[in-house]
Amino acid sequence: MLDDSGAEIKQLRSARKEPFTDKEVRELLANVSTVIVSKGKKSVRRKASEVKPADLKGPTGNYRAPIVRKGKTLLVGFSQDALDQVF
Repeated sequence: MLDDSGAEIKQLRSARKEPFTDKEVRELLANVSTVIVSKGKKSVRRKASEVKPADLKGPTGNYRAPIVRKGKTLLVGFSQDALDQVF
């Protein structure tokens, strides 16, 4: 997924073994300015101040994966187009 982008991965964790907590997601949202949420082929870009942790959850109630942070941008859910735009 990120192999071709040349991105440096600083932290990697399994969404199944170590899922994000609501507290961790609130901290992430407090430290970014833009959030891109991907659901299927659709991606929505919003200001972080407008996003609630519940907006980042999928139909199972868990946070969408992957969650990728680059600078002040947070990508939630998989979209190759969104990843290409950010990287």
